[in-house]
Amino acid sequence: YLKQDYCGNNNANGSFRVITENIPCGTTGTTCSKAIKLFLGNNELILTEGNYQVIERNTGEVVPYQIRTMGIYLVIEANNGLILMWDRKTSMFIKLNPQFKGHVCGLCGNYDGNANNDFTTRSQAVVVNPLDFGNSWKVPASCPDAKSKRSPCTANPYRQSWSQKQCSIIQSKVFTDCHSKVDPSPFYDACVTDSCACDSGGDCECFCTAVAAYAEACNEAGACIAWRSPQICPLFCDYYNSPGECEWHYKACGAQCMKTCRNPSGSCSTQIPPLEGCYPKCPPAQPFFDEDIMKCVEKEQCGCYGRDGKHYNNGEKVPTTENCQTCYCNSVTVDCKYDVQACTCTYNGNKYPYGHIIYDTTDGHSSCMTAVCGKNGTIQRDMYPCSTTTPITSIPSHPTPSTNVPTSTSFSTVTTNVFTFSTPTPTEPATSSTETTASPTTFTTT
Repeated sequence: YLKQDYCGNNNANGSFRVITENIPCGTTGTTCSKAIKLFLGNNELILTEGNYQVIERNTGEVVPYQIRTMGIYLVIEANNGLILMWDRKTSMFIKLNPQFKGHVCGLCGNYDGNANNDFTTRSQAVVVNPLDFGNSWKVPASCPDAKSKRSPCTANPYRQSWSQKQCSIIQSKVFTDCHSKVDPSPFYDACVTDSCACDSGGDCECFCTAVAAYAEACNEAGACIAWRSPQICPLFCDYYNSPGECEWHYKACGAQCMKTCRNPSGSCSTQIPPLEGCYPKCPPAQPFFDEDIMKCVEKEQCGCYGRDGKHYNNGEKVPTTENCQTCYCNSVTVDCKYDVQACTCTYNGNKYPYGHIIYDTTDGHSSCMTAVCGKNGTIQRDMYPCSTTTPITSIPSHPTPSTNVPTSTSFSTVTTNVFTFSTPTPTEPATSSTETTASPTTFTTT
């Protein structure tokens, strides 16, 4: 667990978890993130191989969120105060609203302003050994414990000089404006360690990611550093330009919040720092940036994004959780209107559509009851006298008796309706009718 708010007495009422799955970066045991999992309310977001996947779960409350592309970063901004920024490779930044201070836990600490208790284990014990701290937060707990490894530069001495030379850019005049704002020493040490460790390919990625982390820290501190060059970790933004066009440019300190198809208002959280990367300058005729196709488009070409994050074309029906509402995509907005046919009623935990008979039964005392799903999701109940079949009896005629003439008395068949009563059962009438027939009986008198 990197970070979560399922902590202490709030262990059952959290709203998010961030878990990283690691794989070895090289032969020395150093690990890099293979996949990042963000459990956000009833959604699970999986970030891997530069892309993301959303899985809906049956547990948890709905936590609205937005996913945006900002420079080289994928940014997830949730309404509960969580912001996750991922460079689509091995770096991730988590920002939390101050309301989370002292209410989170995990490998990133408890966010209470006290660095001395950041090594708090899952069992709420403060330890000194990094391995004890890290192993307490592994998922699942049955996974083998991580063990102490030799320094990657000691294990790969042939890479040490290269790593030190490359990472020296952090301590060079390139970052002079930042040195007084952010201490470069821990970033330099991390850069050398990571660059030594990546000995099986991807060494440049490890180095570039480490330097970019320091540049981002400088950026947040107010020192914009344009450190990339054609020789050192270049970003080729021209890749996104169509032939003859020049919309895309590299910006070391990000750009103003853009109007995008996912964010048509062009408003961004003040907690999101300027993020480096490639940015387009959209022309007036195509003022919206479509993050899915990485092109500037007209408003009508954007479509809409539902609460589930899925894209819908203009005129397409958009799912909604609001009762009695039907919604359609209208450019970048979702328009909803009242629709009685979209109403549903809930009875005994089951949902019924508008006009559906929920139950049809009796009270056991000659009254019938019917419940129908009506307008605004209300259940319309009606009670009325039950219709019954009145038994009809034929009275036999009695002829005048005569001597030695037998007289017979005949009784006709009598039909009686017998009702069985039960409690209301949805969709099926609870009243059953059983018909009983009495066989004709003939008596002979003499």
